[in-house]
Amino acid sequence: QVQLVESGGGLVQPGGSLRLSCAASGFTFRRSAMSWYRQAPGKERELVAHITSFGSSTNYADSVKERFTISRDNNKNTVFLQMNSLKPEDSAVYYCHAPQWGSWGQGTQVIVSS
Repeated sequence: QVQLVESGGGLVQPGGSLRLSCAASGFTFRRSAMSWYRQAPGKERELVAHITSFGSSTNYADSVKERFTISRDNNKNTVFLQMNSLKPEDSAVYYCHAPQWGSWGQGTQVIVSS
C-alpha cells in the first residue's frame, strides 16, 4: 500500500535551517506529483509546496517563497523540503502528501523558537 514517511523535523532557532525528507513506497513515485503541507495548532492544514512528477515545475505558498525549496530524487523515491531563514510562524507539523493517491504521511514536527 502507499506509504509516506517523513523525517527531519526538530527544534531550530529563528533564522536557522532544516531539511525535511519524505520516503515514499507502494506506488510509482516518479509519475506522481508530491506536496508538502503544514498544520499549526488551531489552524487549518495549508499547502506549503508542490512539485510535479519529474520536478519540472514547483510552486509555493507566498509565506515561504524565497525561503523554502521543494525537490525530489526519483531514484530514491524521496521528496525533500529545504527550509531556510525559518521563522517562529513556520512552527507546525509538516506532512508529505501524494495528491494522486490521497495519501498522507504521519507528519514531522518543526518548532522554531529561541
